[in-house]
Amino acid sequence: MASDTLLPGQLVSLPRGPAPQLGGGLYLKDGQVRASLVGVAQYEGSTLAISRVRSHPPAANSVVLGTVTRLSPLQAMVSISVVDGVPLPAGEEFNGVIRTQDVRATEKDKVKIGDCFRGGDVVKGVVISLGDARSYYITTARNDLGVIFATSEAGASMDPVSWQEMRCPKTGRIEKRKCAKPEI
Repeated sequence: MASDTLLPGQLVSLPRGPAPQLGGGLYLKDGQVRASLVGVAQYEGSTLAISRVRSHPPAANSVVLGTVTRLSPLQAMVSISVVDGVPLPAGEEFNGVIRTQDVRATEKDKVKIGDCFRGGDVVKGVVISLGDARSYYITTARNDLGVIFATSEAGASMDPVSWQEMRCPKTGRIEKRKCAKPEI
């Protein structure tokens, strides 16, 4: 059984052979086994059940996803909503800061926050330290880190065209962002 996290309503693939007993977090609909909880399906003896995935606060080296909430010339404020692939409960987001020196690995002195992020962008980053009492310090200084979702001024979801540009599919306009390299 793969250790992939399942979402409610998602089909659960079963191995060939006799059907297992269904435990907590699973239900049968139209002859197919589906998840009713967010979690990982695991066998407990002959019973298949979903164990809940628990959220935890960010720690150093945690991969986080968050939304840019505010920009200043020296930093971008981020509302962290996912830690290590586990969504946080609603209302329990953490605050993070991406400083200019943490945006990319090279030419740190030439970084302009307004050219890398905009309000509402969804950013993937890594926590580098616990920061101050109010926020975690986040870096996007790797190729796989940066903006993963952005909305253009025309209201369309933008597509990355390079590591520092995204294009609006409606208008064709190019906007600057620090893009994350897509995972294959």
